[in-house]
Amino acid sequence: MQSTIKNLLLILLTLTITPLAAHDLKGAVASEDRTPKNTLRDSSRNPVETLSFFGIESDMVVIELSPGGGWYTEILANYIHYPGTLMAAHWSKDSEIAYYRRGRANFEKKMSNNPMYGRVEIVDLYSELAEENSVDAVLTFRNLHNWLGPNLDNIFSNTFKSLKPGGVFGIVEHRAKPGTSMEMMKKSGYVTEAHAIKIAKKHGFELAAKSEINANPKDTADHPKGVWTLPPNYRLKDKDRKKYSDIGESDRMTLLFRKPIQL
Repeated sequence: MQSTIKNLLLILLTLTITPLAAHDLKGAVASEDRTPKNTLRDSSRNPVETLSFFGIESDMVVIELSPGGGWYTEILANYIHYPGTLMAAHWSKDSEIAYYRRGRANFEKKMSNNPMYGRVEIVDLYSELAEENSVDAVLTFRNLHNWLGPNLDNIFSNTFKSLKPGGVFGIVEHRAKPGTSMEMMKKSGYVTEAHAIKIAKKHGFELAAKSEINANPKDTADHPKGVWTLPPNYRLKDKDRKKYSDIGESDRMTLLFRKPIQL
């Protein structure tokens, strides 16, 4: 009898612990729910260290800006749980650009094919994102170069409005050499730290910290086809492929901004 009770208690304990373990950050990164080809990029993108640096907790309300195919979404969706919510700000399904419409449709299909994405809400990237002062953290990975100009101002402004006072804005972006012109930033896909910080401060953010988690000193940021010369894109295809493979993915800045508690 005592043995039976002991076994039942062990089963109950296991059932209690298992859901908690599923929301551990390292467990989310190691999850079999992730696409195998995405996990190959972990050593270059350092998701555990990056999300830890940004202070992301599993019960937060988080917005991921422009998630693309969902590389980070796979991790965040596995990690975020009630009362937390993950919001993915993707391109509009009604965009005039066919590439954007296809990207949004493919992302929605991915979200609907796995119950892991049950707490993911999809909103439009160029919308107000969320109710004012309602979000704990906003994150974006390798996207600033796509928004240079008025779009960057629009997205940073809406990000600031959506965050709670004290909320954080985490940015990972391909890092241009200091003094790189705007024209070259748009052409190359690399953005200077100075420009990213300037625009963030313009919209009210405070720079809280920098990290070299995603730095790559091998990257000279002056490649024939810009950042897309490097893996995983290999825009030059087989030309000098080993050379660019040896360099690896781009050198990236990792910046943490905060919305002031008192405005």
